[in-house]
Amino acid sequence: MTQVTAVSADIVLHNAFVVTMDGALTVLRDGAIAVVGDRIAAVGPSADVLGAFPGAAQTLNLAGRILLPGFVNTHVHTSQQLARGIADDVDLMTWLHGRIWPYESHMTEEDSYASTLLCGIELIRSGLIDKQRHMCSVWYGRPVLSFLNRYAQTSSNLMNSTVPMHLNIFVFVIQWQSQKDLYEKHHNTADGRIRIWFGLRQIMNATDRLLLETRDAAQELNTGIHMHIAEIPYENQLVMRMKKIDHGTVTYLEKIDFLRNNLLAAHSVWLNESEISHFSNAGVKVSHCPASAMRMLGFAPIREMLDSGVCVSLGTDGAPSNNRMSIGLLNKL
Repeated sequence: MTQVTAVSADIVLHNAFVVTMDGALTVLRDGAIAVVGDRIAAVGPSADVLGAFPGAAQTLNLAGRILLPGFVNTHVHTSQQLARGIADDVDLMTWLHGRIWPYESHMTEEDSYASTLLCGIELIRSGLIDKQRHMCSVWYGRPVLSFLNRYAQTSSNLMNSTVPMHLNIFVFVIQWQSQKDLYEKHHNTADGRIRIWFGLRQIMNATDRLLLETRDAAQELNTGIHMHIAEIPYENQLVMRMKKIDHGTVTYLEKIDFLRNNLLAAHSVWLNESEISHFSNAGVKVSHCPASAMRMLGFAPIREMLDSGVCVSLGTDGAPSNNRMSIGLLNKL
């Protein structure tokens, strides 16, 4: 039994199928945990834990239910929770330009708050304790996350190459300052449970200047970058044509020295063997969203990434591209 010295426990949960996720991936068929304050004080066979904490304030028999560590959702658009069902059965470009971006552009503060709250509640029901949000309304999500008492790394999308050239620098300055303001105002708030990362929507609407200044600022502030990367073949084809390279997004990001170990790459479906090596060498992490991948993106080379030492995690993506916000169900996929 793994135990932390304690006089008494607040609660002992026993007679459970305990999935410990320790180094040996131990599974206890009749296991228990003891909780003291906000810490797990003991994990082990039910008889041992019950014997070590006979005076627990509460004892709960789980009758064989599964007990496991809380999930971390590494890619979710909380601002899209109210849009469930509005973008079914379309390709990604139609999904973005014809459905999601018009929806997001009309959201009010109240909409953003309600969307984030509903998303958080649904995720908590599936066992979530932490999430990485990639969204457009970080400032409205902060009070919700504090209220829900959860951890979060949040990022707000930056885009600056989808506007006329004479407005490009103007949009860049405004968006970049907004990103810095968010960091200064909200980073390490809610007793350290909320951390601000820098967000880039995708390479198709980011200039090289935006990419590189985001890279440098994140490095300087010791924070992360969250970006959609290599989602669909069209993205790679566009990058090859515009940037005059032999493959797609990852090849170009490696060429301009953008890849770093603080980069979380969402989706990353259309990578070749050399690009997987680029990720591995740079320490880039991947958020794999199997539901949205099967729905409209394609099948990511997950086995090849893992074999190359790339850290791969799970994300739900947003409600319109998944229709369910359950990390538990994603494990089955």
